[in-house]
Amino acid sequence: MVVSRDFRGISVLESILSSLHIHVEVEPELGRAKERLAKSKIDALIVDSDIEGSGSLFEAIPQTQMENWVPLVISNGSELPVQTKFLFRKPISVSQAVRTLSSARNLIVDRRLRYHRQNVEIEASLVSGNHKFDTQILNLSQGGAGLIGDFTKDISPGIRLNFALPYTGQAVNVEGEIVWMKQCARAGIQFKDVSESIQKRLQIWLEQNYFCR
Repeated sequence: MVVSRDFRGISVLESILSSLHIHVEVEPELGRAKERLAKSKIDALIVDSDIEGSGSLFEAIPQTQMENWVPLVISNGSELPVQTKFLFRKPISVSQAVRTLSSARNLIVDRRLRYHRQNVEIEASLVSGNHKFDTQILNLSQGGAGLIGDFTKDISPGIRLNFALPYTGQAVNVEGEIVWMKQCARAGIQFKDVSESIQKRLQIWLEQNYFCR
């Protein structure tokens, strides 16, 4: 979302963001921007510091929500909010917008991938104590997985999940915890104490599949 009344600057930003395949919403009024932010999910917020009270836009948003998007500020030399990650200096040139937005895009993609769940159909085995279950992974992220299988009611929360990443054959063996279960047929797993090598393996595979959608 872009919160600004600088229509020349907005035009430059919209053009570059469009070329990066990022949808843009423009809101010139601070009050309406706050209302839309409360109801909408965004990847980045670009705020023009020339709008009176613009700093309050960052202050009104809970810290937990701010961790999911990237704050950028358009400034004409005024004091910057502490939350600022990227800065545009007025007047915004095309070259400045390309540099800044390209860097911001990398952070946006990183944050998207952190929570992205890839729909999959991966055969796996789940080990809980002395029990072993054949299961199928329906969705996979860097932090966990959604499973379908025939699980017993007395399955323990602490488990181990073993599977191979499609098209690569790379083995993934992770400890995890069952965070929800539905009718002993579906389960949500949160990974725990994932090794650096496995984490990197998952990250690369998820990135490749995310950009191939």
